[in-house]
This record gives sequence, structure tokens and C-alpha cells, in this order.
Amino acid sequence: MDPIVRMNDITMAYRGVPAVKNVDFDLREGEIHALLGENGAGKSTLTKVMAGVVEPTGGSMSYRGKVVKFASPHEALQAGIAMVFQETSLVPSMSVAQNLYLGAESFLNRLRGTNIAAQQFLQSLNFPVDPTAMVETLGAAKRQMVEIARAVHHEARVIIFDEPTAALTPEEKRHFFALLRRLKARGVSIVFISHALEEALLLADRITILRDGELVATGPTADFDRDKIIAAMVGRTLSGSLYRKRDTASLRKPGRKVLSVQDISMGKMVRNTSFSIFEGQVTGVFGLIGSGRTETFKIVAGIYKRDFNRGGTITLDDKPVRYYTPAEAVRGGIAYVTEDRKSEGIFETMSIGENMFGGLLAAGGEQGLVIRSRSVRELAEEWTGRLNIKTINADARVVELSGGNQQKVVIGKGLVQKPRIVIFDEPTRGVDVAAIAEIHQIINDLADQGLAVVMISSYLPEISNLSDRILVCRQGRIVEELSPAEATEEKIMYAAVH
Repeated sequence: MDPIVRMNDITMAYRGVPAVKNVDFDLREGEIHALLGENGAGKSTLTKVMAGVVEPTGGSMSYRGKVVKFASPHEALQAGIAMVFQETSLVPSMSVAQNLYLGAESFLNRLRGTNIAAQQFLQSLNFPVDPTAMVETLGAAKRQMVEIARAVHHEARVIIFDEPTAALTPEEKRHFFALLRRLKARGVSIVFISHALEEALLLADRITILRDGELVATGPTADFDRDKIIAAMVGRTLSGSLYRKRDTASLRKPGRKVLSVQDISMGKMVRNTSFSIFEGQVTGVFGLIGSGRTETFKIVAGIYKRDFNRGGTITLDDKPVRYYTPAEAVRGGIAYVTEDRKSEGIFETMSIGENMFGGLLAAGGEQGLVIRSRSVRELAEEWTGRLNIKTINADARVVELSGGNQQKVVIGKGLVQKPRIVIFDEPTRGVDVAAIAEIHQIINDLADQGLAVVMISSYLPEISNLSDRILVCRQGRIVEELSPAEATEEKIMYAAVH
């Protein structure tokens, strides 16, 4: 069968440094082709060439048997190639329905008719999103749903999904996988980028693996298993150490109670929830989307404000606190590492050092009107080394980094503040298997150093194998505490649902 897309000797360089080098890739009609590799391996760059986002510095591409060179994503979309980006490209100030039909509007539009059509289409995909909601009010998961729906709505013949499931719950993933299979049955060709290797093994017909911008393996999915994929991606296997089985002896004992939360409430999202956080432990927090898990800890971090009347109490080091801004919480010793690094975690066009220095300023660590460039550079070099941030040089802008290295910058911005409590919200979302191991090591090291660590995650193996205690959130409350040595994934999910 002739491929619908064929890429030959594709090379793409930034500042003279190749992100992909002489890569061959083809996509057949009506297949799901998984594209795997570490952050920085070149997956997104290769697919951006296919979707017309960037123009390659070398090589050629043919589509439906004809050599093509797309000047823009719009040209590629008109030809039938759509891309769902890892970081959503929606317009925040427009509604879900308006984003869904953006670029495909009729000459005369009735808002009510557009909303009804959008609602019917979203329901057909099993995506529970209000079409009248403004995109800027949506969480990361629902934004991803709208991005996916928009690509499907364009009826493209080739759809590229870059980390589409990173923000979805297990139930939402099940609906999304069913959607992929329906698209495949209609003859749509799909490129599927994911760091969840089990998803690639479950869904894909073929797998291609990149490492350091070069093609290292490609073939039918039946030729691969998890260990073979990881060995091809990073040159060694990490399966045994990444999600190890915890026993009672391996769990850290709780230290001093550093944070106590009693009956805090915030509208309908957080309702009379109570819990405590201890030094020297990793407290895992699990809950489905809408359970209030993120909102609860954003209240603790001063990002959201709890109800003024009957909003409960937060006690830090046995002293009641009420933070009205995140800066107050930072100065109190609480660092929050956001799940949405693009919108809330980094300044994309600024350098690594400038981002780190911003975190230092928030903690009140630097005074004066003059900021020395030498101090910024030294800070960048220190934390680039400590967190193993892979970059061309210390002056690189954050937008030039891969997703995993951007996540390390967000973590560094929090750690440079020298906190006593660190709240990680989905710390490994959209991060490759090698970077996951490094981030897990950072989290474990912080707890071993005596810090109180909170890790919010929707990935059950991560919760089970990294936590010293597990809090389960449901309908705005912490409803159960479990020990990872005794809890199974089934018990955790049952507590989150029932």
C-alpha cells in the first residue's frame, strides 16, 4: 500500500543545531502510527514539518503521491492534515463553540445555532464540555477535549495527536481511544505521540522511535514491548525502577505536622475538606477531573481564596494563615508547581535564568532596582546543572526547550524559593520516560531532605509507587486516606468514584 504521507531525509535545525536529522517516516491510509521518544528526541518537530508549522532545512515530503511543501498550518489543513498540539492553540477569550468553528464559519452565523451544533458534536464524541463556556475558564483536560474536537470537526484525512491524553482521566481516555478507532475505521490516518507507552502498544498498528533527532527503530507494534521501546528511547531499560512496588518498610514515617487544613470551602468546588501534611513525606493526592483536588491546593497556595464566611481554617506551623496572593504563600514557605506550565508556569520568551530569577523575586530573595546579568546567568547555570536541564546554552529561551525540560524549569522556579512545602500538580504530565525518572528522583530527594511534598496526579501507578500516604478526593472533599503498601489501584479508583 502506498503511504498517504512519506517523509524522506527530513532535517530541521534551530540556530544551526538539528532537532531532527535525516529522518524517514511514512504513514499509511487508515492506520494509527505511534511516534515515540524522549522529550527533545524530535517527535514534535517532525510532525510540525508534516503539519506545515515549520519548514524543514532539508529533505522532502509527499502527500497522496505528490511532493508538497506547506507554507502554513492553514495550507496543510486545507489539504487534509490537522494537528492537535500538546500545548493547546485555542483562543482563550472566545467560547468553546466559537473555537470549534473558527476558520469554518458561515457567512451569516446565529450564536444560538452555533452553540446547539457544537453541543451535539461534543456529545457525539462523549466530551462533557459546555459549548457556551469561555475557553479561559476551562481546565487543562477540557481544553484538550476542545482541541481534539476541533481537529475531528475539520474532517482531516491525516490527524496528528501530540500528547492528547496527558490531561485526561481514565474514563475520558477510554472514550478518546474509541474515537480513534472510529476514525481509523473511516480511513483516517493518525499519528499518535504519547509518553504513555501502554497506550501506544494498545492502539498503534506501527511504532517509530526517535532518539536525539534520529530514527532508531520502526516496525509493526507486535515487534515491540515496553522494555524494547524504553531501551530504544534511552539506551537502557527503566521499567524496574520507574514504578517499583512499595512495601511497608519502604514508606517514610511522618515528621512534624507542618500544615493542617480544617473544613475549608470554596463555592461548589471545595466543600468542608480537611487533611494534614507532614514533613519528610510524599503525600499523594488522587481524584478525577472536577473532584476539587487542584482547587483545594490552590487555596493552600494563595492562588484561590476560600469562602470568607465559614471557609474553614488553614494552620501553618501551628499558626492560622489566610493568604490573599501567591506571593504571600511563597514567603510563608509554600511553593506550587502548576499542571499548566504554558499558561501559569513559565515565561516562554524569557531565558532559563530570567525564569529562575522571577521565582527568586517572588520569594523576596533579591532586593534593589538593579538586577545583575551575572547573577541571572549564575542562577541559570546552577539550576541547569542541578536539574539536568538539557539546553543549547544557559541563555536559551524556555520556548526553545522540550516539554520535559520546560517542566524542570517550572520545578526550579519553585525550588529556588527554598520552600518547606512543595505542591506538585501533575508533575510528569507530557514528560518522557527518562524525564519522569528524573522528576521522581527530585520528589524523593526533597522528601528525604525533610520537606513536606504534595503530589497531585491522575496516573495511578505514579500515585501508588511514589506516595508515602494517599489522599483521595471526590466531589470537593478528601474522602479517604490509604497506605500505598495496602491499597490497590482498584481500591483507589473505587474511593474516587463511589
